[in-house]
This record gives sequence, C-alpha cells and structure tokens, in this order.
Amino acid sequence: MPQPTTRSPATDHPAPAPAGLSLEERLTLVNTTMTMRLDEAAVAHGVNTAHIETDPVDLTDIVTVPLTPALQPQSPVYPTPVAALLQRAHHRLLTGGWCTGALVDTDGSRCLYGGIRTEARGDHALEAAAAAVLLDAIRRQFGDDVESVPALNDAFATGRVPIRMLDQAAGLADARGI
Repeated sequence: MPQPTTRSPATDHPAPAPAGLSLEERLTLVNTTMTMRLDEAAVAHGVNTAHIETDPVDLTDIVTVPLTPALQPQSPVYPTPVAALLQRAHHRLLTGGWCTGALVDTDGSRCLYGGIRTEARGDHALEAAAAAVLLDAIRRQFGDDVESVPALNDAFATGRVPIRMLDQAAGLADARGI
C-alpha cells in the first residue's frame, strides 16, 4: 500500500503517478489533481476578495449594438398615443443624435425633451403626458432625487442611458394604456 505524500509549499508539484497505471488512469489522476487545485484557488480567491464591495454592473451600458437606423430592428408601433410618441422620440434620438444642454444643437441632435417636443408636433397635452411618463420612468430607475427630464438628460456624457429611458417610458405608457 503506497504511503500518502504531503506537499510542501516550496515544492508545490503534484506527486508522481504510481508506476503501472495506464495512460487513461494517469490522465484521470492529473485531471482530478488539477480540478482540486483549481477549486482550492477559487475558494481562496473568494475568501481573499469577500471584503471588497462592488456594485452590480448594468450590462446594457456595456453591451451595445450599432445605432445606425439600418441595423436597428423596427419595433412594432405602440397603439396608444403617449407610448407611440415616446417610441417616435426614442427612434429620433437613435437616428438623429442626442445632445445635452440644449433642446436642439447645431447638428440637429436633440435632448430627451427636444425629441418629445418635436414628435408631439404641437400637441402640448400629449407632450406634457409623455414628459410626465418619462419622468416617472426615470424616477423608478434613479429615485426621486431626479428633479426633471432635462436634469437627467444633462447628467450623462453619452446618450445611451437617456435614450434607453425613452424606450422604457414607452413600454410604461403602453402598460398604462395611455
């Protein structure tokens, strides 16, 4: 009967395979040894990093697709007026550009409110209802500290989050039937 071997930290090499084992048996032994070492390393990593606080990553900010209109699938149009307006504003910002600090910049890009105002086409009641639903969607995501739609729009350097909020607001308006 073979004697158990101990590993010293200075020579952390696996014990040699006993003679007389077939190739498959030696591969199984090495696989088992490596799996055990990887499991020990994973536990050690978990213990060593347990004290580090991390925030969850929102993958929608990381995983992106090209924002060119030709590559965007055309989503079905919402049947309710406020949801359809928010959806049109979302599409306008995707295709025409997003800006901060102005309703419309010199390139024709629009902020969140500028996109809603343009797509409302003068219907102030519809514009106000869409802005209210958008603000509600924003506060659901970011809390009641957000004062207004322009405040959220101007808080970001890129348009990914603000444009995504328009899409979420359109879904919210559709769920409410408005």
